[in-house]
Amino acid sequence: MDKLQAMEVFVQVVDAGGFTRAAENMKLPKATVSTLIRNLETELAVKLLNRTTRHVSVTADGAAYYERCLSILADLKDAEESLSRTRASPSGRLRVDVPTGMGRGIIIPALPQFFERYPDIELEIGCSDRLVELVEEGIDCAVRGGALSDSNLIARRVGVMHFVTVAAPSYLARHGRPQHPNDLLQHRCINYFSSKTGKIYEWDFAREGERLQIRVPGRVAVNDADAYIAASLSGMGIAQMSLFAAQPMLLSGQMEMVLEDWCVDPIPVHIVYPQNRHLSAKVRVFVEWIAELFSVHDALRGDAKHCPAMLGTIKAKTLPASAGAVPLPIPLEMQPLADSR
Repeated sequence: MDKLQAMEVFVQVVDAGGFTRAAENMKLPKATVSTLIRNLETELAVKLLNRTTRHVSVTADGAAYYERCLSILADLKDAEESLSRTRASPSGRLRVDVPTGMGRGIIIPALPQFFERYPDIELEIGCSDRLVELVEEGIDCAVRGGALSDSNLIARRVGVMHFVTVAAPSYLARHGRPQHPNDLLQHRCINYFSSKTGKIYEWDFAREGERLQIRVPGRVAVNDADAYIAASLSGMGIAQMSLFAAQPMLLSGQMEMVLEDWCVDPIPVHIVYPQNRHLSAKVRVFVEWIAELFSVHDALRGDAKHCPAMLGTIKAKTLPASAGAVPLPIPLEMQPLADSR
């Protein structure tokens, strides 16, 4: 029996909460995972896991062994990387998860630069508006926005996401332009709801000390970024989306800003990873690359002044080189570890 492989499999089973998910994460047959755990228990002469038809839980002995395995595997990784750092670039499979709009509009168009720098890393990028469970699903790191409440994750702040309120010209031609946030109550808006709770997110506005939080009316609510942008472009209603997603459409004339003298509260953007995971070289360089990428993007920089001065300069800007396709918006659902808006 390969003891190190068995230890790695055991850690994956504990993290994933079951044999099936662990096998999927490690790309191993489920039978192999079961056999390795059974042989490990036999060799150690202890029961590491309690198994039922629906659930796998760790025993007291298993919990202690799990912590030792994490330490041993991290030390081994350190040793390997200390030898390879001077002779090779980081390598291996890296699984990350990013919000759909941010992935399509910013991260994926810039990946050729990442692979030029790190040709030996194989990226598996999940793009979704769903809040993934990093440990359970075997994700190495994820980009998230909003207030972080999961204490089991380590977070590095890499930017700030600003928002604007926009509408298609076809909608404004039919229904007019709101002059005050309260006017939205007489308009049609496109809502976004949480796929986890079903909650429809409210919109917020601020100007010269006045603050408003409004549950806007609308005939349609979605929980998917593709659907949100499609509904917005079709003239179905007024939308509130990230500045970086809206900017190309504003430049092309597909969208127009409304209520541009009102600010929308920005939210922080973090890259997160599990705290019980050794920060491998490939995770570290990806985190650094994301931080570098976001630091030069006008709509994600923490020092960007977006309201109203920055918004007034949008028309004077040129399209970024990565904006060949219209990016998707970043609706509020995908950002928080817990509802933050």
